[in-house]
Parts: sequence; structure tokens; C-alpha cells
Amino acid sequence: MAFDNIKLDKGLYSTTKGFTASLEEIDPSENYIGTELEGLDAYQRQLKRFDIKVSGRDSDCVSKFFSSTDSAALFPEYISRAVAQGMEENDVLSKVVATTTIIDSLDYRSVQLATDKADKELAAVGEGALIPQTEIKTNDNLTKLHKRGRMLVASYEAIKYQKLDLFTLIMKQLGAHIATSQYVDAIETILYGSTNTMSAKKNPPTYSDLVEMWLELSPYKMTTVVAASDQYKAIMNMAEFKDSNAGLNFHATGKLITPLGADLLKYDDMPDNSIFVLDKNAAVEKVQAGGVVTEYDKLIDRQLERASITVTTGFSLLDEKATLGCSFGA
Repeated sequence: MAFDNIKLDKGLYSTTKGFTASLEEIDPSENYIGTELEGLDAYQRQLKRFDIKVSGRDSDCVSKFFSSTDSAALFPEYISRAVAQGMEENDVLSKVVATTTIIDSLDYRSVQLATDKADKELAAVGEGALIPQTEIKTNDNLTKLHKRGRMLVASYEAIKYQKLDLFTLIMKQLGAHIATSQYVDAIETILYGSTNTMSAKKNPPTYSDLVEMWLELSPYKMTTVVAASDQYKAIMNMAEFKDSNAGLNFHATGKLITPLGADLLKYDDMPDNSIFVLDKNAAVEKVQAGGVVTEYDKLIDRQLERASITVTTGFSLLDEKATLGCSFGA
């Protein structure tokens, strides 16, 4: 079936696969290899079909989506993608999360390693001796999922003449707020789930303290350092932090790294002037129930006054030994 003859309706959103995946089954992208439409997915081909421009100086107005009943069915997917793009552009979770698991239910029980540090050193095993075990067990508790999102409060009449380029920016801001909330959830999962800590220090953090944490975390890699504002300032003002390479990276990208190569993140609700470090490749699992969810029926029918946009996620510790906390004096 040609992409310009497909009947679009609400039913494409009601499947567990989602709108784009359902549309791809009807109109596979592989059929367009070698044509001018190669590189576009099924949703993007529908935008081209109805000549809807969602970005750039010549972007259309919101009302362009509602020029027909078929094109109106594309509006919820446009909203979802704009929100997801905002989440990606404001991504901090990739510096904390090892993997993302997509589920299709609201119940999920993760697994974790239950071995100590000595078991992970993999010492040589003599003939006939027992081989050390690595125990993988399910968590005692279900992963707690949080629904984060916003309710749109705007009439169709108020936004129908707004350019899609501007409306996309607004939706991306919503996505940025959701990403920030998810970051808080991930950090609190570590703070209140891990018991792996060092003895408290009486003084503010020093470079020597960071080196000690780096060594203590071994054999894991210290990829990320999370600190509250005071400790964040102390780290930034370390003489070692002001080396030329770190400075060039900060000036060029605005992203902070420590002299030990770890990313530096800020979280103001850290308890007791503490800092924690982690290996982003082993510490935390993100669990997500589907993608960005919209009340597609309301959006398609132009009932924007109370249409919600949400993302449901949770976080669980994969290996608490891949995290390490320490509190410092003021």
C-alpha cells in the first residue's frame, strides 16, 4: 500500500507497539530504499504526504495538522516526538544509567549481583578446587515506577495559529522537565538504596579524597561524581581541576569533567554534605513502561484543555558496589 493512500485513525495508537511501529507494519521503510523517501520513517512520510512542516522558518501552523481527519491522527505522535526530543537534548541520565528496560506492564522485579568484592577478583583456581560463584538474584521488592508529566491547559483556538516551530520548543521544554524529574528519581535510588560508603571526613573534599574514592571503587570505573552545590564548588576550585585539558573541555562544551576523567553532576538534596561516585556501566537500571504517552483521543479531537502527556519510569540498583558515598565537613 502506497504511503499516500493509508487510512490513519486512533486505532494505530491503541496497540502495544505504538503509533510509528504500527504504521511501519502497514508501510515498511525498507520499501523505499533507493528512492527519494529513503531515510524517512513511516510517520515522516505521512508528514510529507500532507505537506506538514514542523520545523524551520517556513514551519506550518498547528492548524495544518487538522486540515483533515487523517492528518489529525499525526498530531499526538508529533507531540510525543517533540517531548522525547526535549528529554534527549537535556539528557543527564546517560551519565548514571547502565541500561534501559522497556516493559509493557506496571510490575517489574529487577535482578542484581549478590557477590562481594573478593569474588570479583577471579583468583586462579587449583585443580579440583571449587570455582567461585557469582550469584544473580531477583530483588525482594518491585521496582517503584513514577509517572511524570504535564497536563496541557490550552484551547485549540488559542494555539491553532501558532507556528509548529515555536510549539515544538514548548513541548521540548516539557520534555526537559520530565528528564530532570527522572534524574532526581535515579539519584535518590542510589542515595537510599546503596549502603556502600566510606568513613566520614571532617574537612571539605580535596583532590586526595577523590583519588581515595577512585581507588576504593575499584575494580569499577569512577565515571560519574555527584555532589551538592558546596562540594561541587570545592571540586571546581581544586587546583588539579583547573588544568588546561579540563578547562578547554568546559569552555568548548560547557560540560565539566574531573581530573580523574569522571563527569561531575550536581544534586542539591544530597544529605550531610556528601558526595557519591559511581560506575555508570554497572550501577543503575532504568525501567520504562512504554514511551511518551499522550491522551491521543483528546488531541486528535482538538480537546486540548485537559490532555495529559506522561512518561512512566522507575530505577533499581544493579550492583550497589558500583556506587560509593562519603560525607564531608563544611
